[in-house]
Amino acid sequence: MANESVLVTGGSGFIAVYCILHLLAEGYTVRTTVRSDDKEHLARDMLRAAGVDPGGRLSFVRADLGSETGWREAAAGCRYVFHGASPTPNTMQGPEENWIAPARDGMLRVLRGARDAGVGRVVLTSAFGTIAYGHKPQTRPYTEEDWTDTSANIPPYQKSKTLAERAAWDFVTNEGGGLELATVHPVAVLGPVLAKDFSHSITMIVRMMNGLARVPKVNSGFVDVRDVADLHLRAMTSPAAIGQRFLAISGHSLWMIDLARILRRRLGKRARRVPTRELPNWILRLAALRDPNVRMMAAQVGKIMDASGAKAERLLQWRPRSVEDSLVDTAESLIRFGLVKA
Repeated sequence: MANESVLVTGGSGFIAVYCILHLLAEGYTVRTTVRSDDKEHLARDMLRAAGVDPGGRLSFVRADLGSETGWREAAAGCRYVFHGASPTPNTMQGPEENWIAPARDGMLRVLRGARDAGVGRVVLTSAFGTIAYGHKPQTRPYTEEDWTDTSANIPPYQKSKTLAERAAWDFVTNEGGGLELATVHPVAVLGPVLAKDFSHSITMIVRMMNGLARVPKVNSGFVDVRDVADLHLRAMTSPAAIGQRFLAISGHSLWMIDLARILRRRLGKRARRVPTRELPNWILRLAALRDPNVRMMAAQVGKIMDASGAKAERLLQWRPRSVEDSLVDTAESLIRFGLVKA
């Protein structure tokens, strides 16, 4: 029912802001958590960039995933919670426990607060990283039945997200007291940027538009942030979503060179700096020896990372827009914000 209240954690995040926009458009009242005044200002700026003035239908509260306090109060009076915030380090370096404990413990704090406040359902923004890592190379699309193998040699971010999601399902089963859970697993997220703060996936588009010499031979699925937000709402309200995981992907995976070709074809002169050739694999692997931020990408070189969104389409009637249209909207927004060279 559209006059109900929803808590969205981490309200300045790219996906979170679009969830807020979608909820407001559907008539919900939204409360969102931020860690600081700066994050509140950023969220409000992004909403303004989208042309939305929420008035009294949006409120901000301070809550930190590293603290036990405030989560029950943040969820009080809300029927639903969207939880996507995750406290993670700023680099791929350091002990993996520095990633795992904050993600897992922060998740449990939100779930306990939601349960104690009488929330009906939590929709967790999980990740494709909880599904597709630690497996041998395969050609079949990944589905929600797959789980990342945390015993394998995988990056700490993917391991932390997987263990946090496992902990969420265990909590709901053993301590949830009737709390419902559904999870959404986006692949690489595209879509119109609303500020200089956007998804990690869009960074590659920025580099391509700004004249990256060659693109790595990396394969990925893609989905528009607006469709991710729509899937969250469907998972929030549909009885069919209770206890389910949902992959968020549009169509099939693409290689980075495919994106480059789409940009050059659709944007013409505005995409004149977009590369037309792939980077030899050995160069990327060599760079990974020096740069931990390249290491995760290098580990995926040549691997097909396809996935299926059929479950969300079948159970929730979710219909994502095409990757091509999403990519063009992304690039045009980057031009509009001056984030790429004119």
